[in-house]
Amino acid sequence: MSKPPRPWSRAWRYLLATVVGMAAWGAMTAVVLSEPLTAAQEDVVGAVLVLDLALGAVTLALLPLRRRRPLVVACLVSAACAVSVTSMGTTALAVASMATRRRRSQVAIVAAVFLAGSIVSELLYRPRFHLTEGGGPEAASGIVLGGAFFAAAVATGYYIAARRELVDSLRERALTVEREQALTAKIARDAERTRIAREMHDVLAHRISLVALHAGALTYRENLGREQTARTAETIQDNAQLALAELRDVLGVLRADGPVDVAVERPQSTLAELPALLADAREAGSAVRLDSGEVLTSHLPETLSGTAFRIVQEALTNARKHAPGEPVVVRLAGTTGSVLEVEVRNLLGDRAPGDPPSPGVGLLGLAERVELAGGTFFHGPRPDGSFVVTVRLPWPS
Repeated sequence: MSKPPRPWSRAWRYLLATVVGMAAWGAMTAVVLSEPLTAAQEDVVGAVLVLDLALGAVTLALLPLRRRRPLVVACLVSAACAVSVTSMGTTALAVASMATRRRRSQVAIVAAVFLAGSIVSELLYRPRFHLTEGGGPEAASGIVLGGAFFAAAVATGYYIAARRELVDSLRERALTVEREQALTAKIARDAERTRIAREMHDVLAHRISLVALHAGALTYRENLGREQTARTAETIQDNAQLALAELRDVLGVLRADGPVDVAVERPQSTLAELPALLADAREAGSAVRLDSGEVLTSHLPETLSGTAFRIVQEALTNARKHAPGEPVVVRLAGTTGSVLEVEVRNLLGDRAPGDPPSPGVGLLGLAERVELAGGTFFHGPRPDGSFVVTVRLPWPS
């Protein structure tokens, strides 16, 4: 629904109606007084002209009511227009305002009142008071011109209503687009934060498992020398500090109200960092063997390489939790344009007493990551007593 016009918008309408009415009154006065009149006729014509002005003022005073009572006001000013040319401006404004509602029944009623007034004016009122000669073609032309005037006012009202609807629809469309853009931005931010949180889960699980493993070694091994104890404690300290720094980063991202700052997010790890990851695992006491063929020297898409790295990292973390000390084999195979196969195999073993319980979300997170990448995921024990994580990922050419 359109908003009501501002004070100036209302004022200029009244001013325009007044100017049109006064111009019509001036033109009629000039035409009437250009003809020779007797003294009696001059008195009558003078009274009629004054009455014309008075009725124009009355119809102008009725205009503020046209929004609450459009049909009543339009009928009154249309009837007054039959005996007052000064009311032409107010009649046009009232009829146009009524027509903006686009109710045909109201337009028909006002048209009937206006037509009846025009006939009475041209055939009875104006000839009676010496404003025209009356009858004949002059009266017919006056009625036709009056009908054209009324039709123009109605057409203007319909146009204004259509324009208002168009403006309202465009405004609503713009608001809808803004809301959709805001919602899209929010969804994108939430998705990015979720992705960062998933990445951080993999990294933190790896770091904390190293801390737990070395802390367990300090707790249960009494034959460690001073130098070994210090080196193990230093490893625990380094991994704990790295875990805290990474946790601080992800919490800062997840708590941010604005767009995710790409500067906060660390670069995604890829298979280029796999040797360093395996070195950390060996330092923690795991016997890890890598069988990569020519995969590490091949050109892999960054997303594919990052996904494969996270799979190996999470699988090593699970192996360290559930089968500490057991040998692990990491195998990478595949060709461009086919699939990249990642397999991590370790012998099943008993969990050490000092290890924390498994959160149970690591493999679920891997399954979700692989599904999003369009690959297949399998994990579980094998008849030979090993636990295998096998992933096949599309490797585009």
